Amino acid sequence: MSLIAVAVLALDVVTKVAAVAQLEGRAPVEILGGLVYLQLIRNPGAAFSLATGYTWVLTIVAIAVVVVIVRVARRLRSTGWAVALGLVLGGALGNLIDRLFRAPGPLHGHVVDVVSLFAPDGRVWPVFNLADSSIVSGGVLLVLLALLGRELDGTRTASKRPGREQAGKGEPTGE
Repeated sequence: MSLIAVAVLALDVVTKVAAVAQLEGRAPVEILGGLVYLQLIRNPGAAFSLATGYTWVLTIVAIAVVVVIVRVARRLRSTGWAVALGLVLGGALGNLIDRLFRAPGPLHGHVVDVVSLFAPDGRVWPVFNLADSSIVSGGVLLVLLALLGRELDGTRTASKRPGREQAGKGEPTGE
């Protein structure tokens, strides 16, 4: 989990530094025939322009997410959960660093977003960054693991084992 979180954080910081250096003051750069646009957006809120006036709340939520993941990490025995939580942790830290250290100041910093899909300026889909992608990917993996009955300790819940049904005492029926 730690290696994944550190890798995501490092890649996020590098892409944001590169975006600021290369895209500041430029028009959106169209790539892949207009499927993707690269542009620099400093986002005070969350996706879909939510909570724009509540940057400090988003900062506190990110800190809480980081603390919870670090606490849960002690019980991890599942590779899937470690990957998922590493992705979420790395992404949360990436955006948290922006909130703490970027202008206009601590707890109010604007997150650097870079990628816009299908049209510039987030007209079709919100502009996002590597941290956002990592958080979403980790979240999707967490939901999938939960639906499959995978536990933090690597075991599976009996009721979620594919191809098996529970009998009266939780015993699987014959196959």
